[in-house]
Amino acid sequence: MHTLYGISNCDTVKRARRWLDESQIDFQFYDLRKHGVTTKLIEQWLERVHWEALLNRRGTTWRKLDANTHGAVSKDTITPLFCEHPTLIKRPVLEYDDKMAIGFSDTTYHSLLRCGRQ
Repeated sequence: MHTLYGISNCDTVKRARRWLDESQIDFQFYDLRKHGVTTKLIEQWLERVHWEALLNRRGTTWRKLDANTHGAVSKDTITPLFCEHPTLIKRPVLEYDDKMAIGFSDTTYHSLLRCGRQ
């Protein structure tokens, strides 16, 4: 089964959830804001993707962080920052088999999941 990580009220996450439902793809939804994230989960993701691909620099949470925090963000500091502020994670994150997709694009989801939906 696939896992979709995101935040319930995020429009992009809503589109991804709707797409998966309409494509009849089984998935479980994990709300990052409600359930938080663990160091172990972030480390697993960082084994598959570069940390900057996961960082949502366009969101409100990023803009509210001070300049010192912005300047100190690196591979070594990002895991505790994601754990403290899960909304810094670009959404949605879809885990499927041993792969993952960050963000949503119906074309990408179709290609990755090889479903019959056009």
